[in-house]
Amino acid sequence: MNTVKNALAQKSGALIHVHSGDMVVEALRQMRDNRVRSVLVIDDDVLVGIVTQGDCAIKVLLPGLDAKQTPVSQVMTRNPVTVKPDDRLEGCMTMMAARGFRHLPVLDAGKVVGVISIGDVVKEIIRDLERNVGDLMGYVMRDSPGG
Repeated sequence: MNTVKNALAQKSGALIHVHSGDMVVEALRQMRDNRVRSVLVIDDDVLVGIVTQGDCAIKVLLPGLDAKQTPVSQVMTRNPVTVKPDDRLEGCMTMMAARGFRHLPVLDAGKVVGVISIGDVVKEIIRDLERNVGDLMGYVMRDSPGG
């Protein structure tokens, strides 16, 4: 069964985050340095938001604000939709497509344990399909005449 936990297990690295009082330029640095398109906003170990490259472009760049003077709290999405480790990836993919999300923070008992992207979901579903095809090929080869 494809779960969020399976997708998180394929990822490496630390949880990338900023604080709501940090300036947008710091969020952008984190995205650049870690080659990601969003960062979680965590204050006192509590998820308070998520900020994406799109948020920075639309809410800072287009209005002509200064990323060095604009706090993350001004541009982040507050109280983002979250998922749990045991949630099924198919449900996550459906929600992401329907609501236009590309990233979902993952909470376990209220604690942030990671974030999954639409790319992570698709990769894990493809891995599962490849395993299924391998299993079916093995079954066919074993049970066929001459197999």
